[in-house]
Amino acid sequence: MADLKMQSVSEDFKEEELRQIIEMLFFAYRDFTKEPDKMLEEIGLGRAHHRTVYFIGRNPGITVTGLLDILKIRKQSLSRVLNQLISEAYVFQKIAADDRRKKLLFLTDKGLVLEQRLTANQRKRIANACLGKNEHAINGFKDILTAIINDIDQWRFSSPSTNSHFNDRTSTHENRGVE
Repeated sequence: MADLKMQSVSEDFKEEELRQIIEMLFFAYRDFTKEPDKMLEEIGLGRAHHRTVYFIGRNPGITVTGLLDILKIRKQSLSRVLNQLISEAYVFQKIAADDRRKKLLFLTDKGLVLEQRLTANQRKRIANACLGKNEHAINGFKDILTAIINDIDQWRFSSPSTNSHFNDRTSTHENRGVE
């Protein structure tokens, strides 16, 4: 079998170092999602619901198309998840004033509470991991994560102003009631 080492990468990294980083990413993701997965299971939801709630919370008023672009899932899959989140009053949708074909998605108060609960442990893990690290180390870590992301989505993290919102919407949570 041919050696699968990438020539340009192998100059800087040994195969074992690359594999160790891959394993570290697997373990980090497993532990990063463990607590939210337990919470979701208790209320009959899954990771797809978590991602959907998270990105609606980060982008109030996001369109279904915008959410599909972020999540990279089929419309049918998102529809199933959204319908459940709407029926259980975590999410509501409004018709856009400028285009009645657009559905804008928002978290209800119940959805905001869920999003906060799901990400509390994750925020704490990241904050603890960054404790005692200098800004250069943290920025280096963020640069590596950004480089792992496909080129088409790297723009989302090109500056601090784009880190928190994927579109030009403000982060207000107006009209969180179910409509």
